[in-house]
Amino acid sequence: MERGAGPVKRFAPRTLLLAATAWALAALFLLPYVEMLVTAGRPADELRDNGYLPGHFDWSSFTAVWRDTTLGQNLQVTLVVAGGSTLLVLLVALPAAYYTARVRFRGRKAFLLLVLVTQMFQPTALQVGLYREFYTLDLLDTILVLVLANAAFNLAFAIWILSAYIAAIPVELEEAARIDGTGRLGALGRVTLPLALPGVVTAVIFTFIASWNEFIMGLTLTTSPDRQPLTVGIDNMIGAYSVQWNQVFAASLVAIVPVVVLFAVIERHVVSGLTAGSVK
Repeated sequence: MERGAGPVKRFAPRTLLLAATAWALAALFLLPYVEMLVTAGRPADELRDNGYLPGHFDWSSFTAVWRDTTLGQNLQVTLVVAGGSTLLVLLVALPAAYYTARVRFRGRKAFLLLVLVTQMFQPTALQVGLYREFYTLDLLDTILVLVLANAAFNLAFAIWILSAYIAAIPVELEEAARIDGTGRLGALGRVTLPLALPGVVTAVIFTFIASWNEFIMGLTLTTSPDRQPLTVGIDNMIGAYSVQWNQVFAASLVAIVPVVVLFAVIERHVVSGLTAGSVK
């Protein structure tokens, strides 16, 4: 060994095995997305070929879905619905979570248990009641109905996770701020919310993704193609007698890109929020 050379770093067999397993699992989960990309670039006359890779790639399917379908309008609807329902959930969940975390009122545990139980309700089982209710309110086939429905089904999770996160923040910090002359709302905005930011981001990203991926309510509560969310718009591309799978997979790739980018940007906040309170 030459003088001055550092020690050779060696990996234990267990570390190598874990790394190989992790890469294998990552490849397994990424394989469907690779298949989607390959199929989106496959020419229409090669869709029934047995080969994994086409003879040549043709990316015109990405432009065709924008030109020949309502994908653009569906994408706008989904952005409005996901953003609106997330904002509505945040406006309602933050005060509710703060109150349940800071005030020991009678029936507090029962309220939190009720919030948790509502997570067990499936949207499919409630579609008839929801349809009748929104029909009475004359809200069917509107973007507002999707915002309200998605916010209702994601509110319980947001209250639960925000309540647990705010409860882990020492109340003495708020009391110190109030001694300095800050009111309760000021202490909430200047002290509690900045410290609870990972929990808030976690609630936001999970609500946004759930609203983005929702299908059943969009299919049931809307009928106009230009007012339906992206998931329903992609489903409408599957015809009764023929399916252009390259265009379907191209639209699916367009649908997942915004969520992947958003999650990659705030992933560290999500991990911090999910592990909140796990260490005493």
